[in-house]
Amino acid sequence: MNQREKEQYLREYSILKAQGKPFFPYAVAKDGAMACMVLLAIIVMSLVLGAELGPKADPTTTTYTPRPEWYFFFLFEVLRVIKPATLVGLATIGVPTICMILLFLLPFYDRGPERHPARRPIATTAGVLTIGAMAFLTYMGANAGAPTEIDMKPPSSLVGTQRQQWLSGRAVAAQSGCLFCHKIGENGNDGPGPQLTKIAGRLPTQGIARTLQNPTAPMPAFTREALGPKKFDSLVAFLSNLK
Repeated sequence: MNQREKEQYLREYSILKAQGKPFFPYAVAKDGAMACMVLLAIIVMSLVLGAELGPKADPTTTTYTPRPEWYFFFLFEVLRVIKPATLVGLATIGVPTICMILLFLLPFYDRGPERHPARRPIATTAGVLTIGAMAFLTYMGANAGAPTEIDMKPPSSLVGTQRQQWLSGRAVAAQSGCLFCHKIGENGNDGPGPQLTKIAGRLPTQGIARTLQNPTAPMPAFTREALGPKKFDSLVAFLSNLK
């Protein structure tokens, strides 16, 4: 901005400022009235519609799917995308902090006089991409699978009854708490138990069945009597096809 443009801008600004109204009490009164209307609407909806508290918490359940509030879905999905455990701090603290710092510093590094979006291609593109990324991550976070699910497809060699048994075994493994100590594919934890993604390459079917019934501490036993014959056989069939 040269001196002539700066002087023209200051003249236009002084004219518009003289034509305007002071912040107090005009703007304060409008903001206060709008705040009262919003508060009244919330009170009326709470009295008419009520507040849904949901069922009581069950500390013994293993099928509960924890979810953050909807406005944190994009951070929830960032944590899912950044999988290495060493980068969890970056996903939970680093990314939001960097974005907030860039937002706070915006008036200092963006000092251009233009305000029309079409005349600010870099800022407009960055803003559109940021909003689009947050919207996409929010959508993905809202539709993310439960942490007790195993995102693996059955082998193409399994058909018919074998395929159905594999799918049933996958559900049993996900719902029995195996992912708390083991990793299967991209799901679960790296420890304290070994990865089970290729367990069938290390143990035969009989060895997998024996390990489930007589495991090494601290792993609990998954006996045929506790799970039931059908679930136990399905679990063994699922694990014996992980190669």
